[in-house]
Amino acid sequence: MTDIAKPLPPAAPGGVLWVLAAAALWGTTGTAQGLAPDSVRPQEIGAIRLLLGGTALMVPVLLRGSLRDGKGWPLVPTAVSVFFVALYQLAFFAGVAVTGVAVGTMVAIGCGVVSAGLLGGIVRRERLGAAWAAATACAFSGCVLLAAAGGGLAFHPLGILLSAGSGVAYAVYTLSMKTLLDRKPPDAVMAVCFSLAALLLLPVLAAGDLQWLAQPRGVAAAVHLGVCATALAYACFARGLRTLTVGTAATLSLAEPLTAALLGIFVLGECLSLPAAAGMLLIMAGLVVMAVSSRAP
Repeated sequence: MTDIAKPLPPAAPGGVLWVLAAAALWGTTGTAQGLAPDSVRPQEIGAIRLLLGGTALMVPVLLRGSLRDGKGWPLVPTAVSVFFVALYQLAFFAGVAVTGVAVGTMVAIGCGVVSAGLLGGIVRRERLGAAWAAATACAFSGCVLLAAAGGGLAFHPLGILLSAGSGVAYAVYTLSMKTLLDRKPPDAVMAVCFSLAALLLLPVLAAGDLQWLAQPRGVAAAVHLGVCATALAYACFARGLRTLTVGTAATLSLAEPLTAALLGIFVLGECLSLPAAAGMLLIMAGLVVMAVSSRAP
């Protein structure tokens, strides 16, 4: 038998929908951060998000006994997942704080999608194909237009480096979690990875000023980021990732900036410019191509 990458079987429609649901929840993080007090530091947001999200994921897993399956946990992919989940939180929020939400998010998502596709092809022998390339190029072009439409783009070298690093971290933990999902149930994988990652970031919380959590706005932002944008979102993502390739799941996650843009228009009352409208259409076109191609034989 030759060592040639073979495409996976057609993905179940539910896998695509699960990842799109996760991306939609991730797209609410910008609105939630806007609720937080101005004194909140990026590393504190990332750490508290993991702490609440990991707890929300672990409690139902413990109640159901999902961890007691009589099989040991794969140590290497678990350690890799935990480390890069924690690294992603620190790098992403710090990068966005330095270079701005538009550019930081665009760089992180772009690097994450490309890195995930390449790593999936190299490590798991997943074939990307022309449809993946076309969908990714189309959706990422839309992300660029959305970022440019926001105005005030600041290409700060450190911010770009941090955002790019967070994108690569996202790709690595997506790949390692995919390995865990081959052997363990989705809820258990997410609970273990995020709970352990939260423990890694406890020193950040211990050294930080958490007085902002005493304010209603701070509590609302923390709860939403932890429970909705982390626990619920990654529970959906794990179920979708189980039946999709790493590259496909990463490309579908480009629905995140589309959700953020729609919330800005309909919730925050932002104006819809022509470049933003074109960017949203490009993202939607890329998602449709990716969704259809992932289900085709």
